[in-house]
Amino acid sequence: MKDREIKNHRKEFIRNLKKKGLKESTIYQKENSLKKFEKYLEERKIFLDKEIKKRNITFFKKSLEKEEKSKALKEKIISDSLQFIDYLSKKKALSFQMEKDEENDIQKIINYYFQTKGYTLEEIKEDAKKRKIIYSRHTRPAKDLLELAGSVERAKKAMEKVAKWATSRNLDYAIETVLKKWPEIDKLKPKEKEKKPFYKGEPMIKYKEKWYVIDKDGEWFEFGGKEEEINWKYED
Repeated sequence: MKDREIKNHRKEFIRNLKKKGLKESTIYQKENSLKKFEKYLEERKIFLDKEIKKRNITFFKKSLEKEEKSKALKEKIISDSLQFIDYLSKKKALSFQMEKDEENDIQKIINYYFQTKGYTLEEIKEDAKKRKIIYSRHTRPAKDLLELAGSVERAKKAMEKVAKWATSRNLDYAIETVLKKWPEIDKLKPKEKEKKPFYKGEPMIKYKEKWYVIDKDGEWFEFGGKEEEINWKYED
């Protein structure tokens, strides 16, 4: 569901409330509630698949807990949001899966983490059976990442960025690394490979203004050719 479509549905929902003769103060409160919920969903791109899951409501509640609002007001915001969801469901504008098992999504994130490490899905399952992979070790950070990202796909994209960033620098990484790097996740880039000097396939090194060719045994031989003969390429 596109952002514009969400806003149009909200406006239509509010118009229907006005027709019912609700007080202006009540309508004003409901509209503010929906705008807050709408912003929360849009930031996490949850509406892209026209689906809201039980965990989205749970995480929205948690986000409200951090705000300096009365308990009654927070409960009102949640109540208004659920009323709006029910309205959208009846219009078939989205599917609301209240019974979706959150554990499946957490498992997908953990599996994807190991896939970025080079494991196949079959290897992950086999190692989990042999207790070489302990899922419980990764459950908490995976759940935190799911809450932060708002969707499995967004969590996977963040994981992929961190994996490429860390691998290019020969750094190890975990799901916790994604959480730590979240504020700068869009700025993380893989380290660019540097071209290295070679002569007839053998690597070279420059030491004290002189070039040396290194053979397969690690011996250095002073290079007697011209610099134009040096071949600069990315190391395999």
